[in-house]
Amino acid sequence: MADVAGAGGPAKVSVVTPTFRRPDEVCLLLENLTRQTLLPFEVILVDGAPAEEGETEARVAAVAGRLPFPCRYLRHGGGTAIQRNAGIEVARGDFIAFIDDDIRLEPDFFRAILEVFAADQQRTVGGVVGFRTNDHITGDLPTRWRWYRKLRLLTTYEPGRYDYETGYPINVMMQPPFEGVREVDFMTTACAVWRREVLDSGLRFDPFFRDYGMLEDAHFSLRARAKWRLLQCGHARCLHLHSSGGRVNRKKLGYKCVVNYYYVIGDIVQPLTLRRKVRFWRYQTFELLRIGLSGIRRRRLEDFQDVLGRLEGILAVARGAARQRGMEIGGH
Repeated sequence: MADVAGAGGPAKVSVVTPTFRRPDEVCLLLENLTRQTLLPFEVILVDGAPAEEGETEARVAAVAGRLPFPCRYLRHGGGTAIQRNAGIEVARGDFIAFIDDDIRLEPDFFRAILEVFAADQQRTVGGVVGFRTNDHITGDLPTRWRWYRKLRLLTTYEPGRYDYETGYPINVMMQPPFEGVREVDFMTTACAVWRREVLDSGLRFDPFFRDYGMLEDAHFSLRARAKWRLLQCGHARCLHLHSSGGRVNRKKLGYKCVVNYYYVIGDIVQPLTLRRKVRFWRYQTFELLRIGLSGIRRRRLEDFQDVLGRLEGILAVARGAARQRGMEIGGH
């Protein structure tokens, strides 16, 4: 087994966690991190709540002195992508771990991942993501995935891969439990560890992805993927509690499922040919019809909100809103 070490001694892992109105989750995460067999070098909490909402800060301050690692508390709004950037700027570790506040790590999580890095003698691996034991599909695939195959909507169905022809990241939840490591194109920010050099090269989360995050992790990973290998470690396990706090409504999610996805494929895939645009809109049309029919059949208001959001997203892309916003923030 490879030794776990960083520059000049034991490896130092900086944990960066964005949060928003989740004091219970944050305190339970801190307690969970104390049980790691390889303790974090530091934990950086970036709170997106306004200053007058002081419960999270007060509760963190009450336990910080008893933690076996330094805990730094920052306030920075703008959404999870912007918050993670703020945490990156102050992190001092050899590795930067993005751990969400509703994730609970198994005790050897960091050790398992750092052993993967240590075994990488050529230093080609830029990031390693863990396996969420309660976030994989068991039994038959959902009906929509069977239709994806029948209609040949996608060009790959391997979990963790990005369909560069359609602009769709293949759901990693379809990956069953496994041992060892496997290559992926993108990694969630819920439970991933990055080599410091990746971030020292200047890579940051794109400020296009403001407020509620959607696809900022895939975009970040795909940009890193141009120079680094990305792996998933099957024996670095954790639980995802799916906290309901800080969520947004389905209309906004539907909007982002169009606008954010188009932004990513437009930035990552060059050239964005007519064929790729056709494949992108073919998939989006199917999703619009699928969710609309589901809403009619089940009489669910949320589905109709989703459809309305997607329609607004289609109009926004048609007006060039995604590209314009990227240019306004100095993006692309």
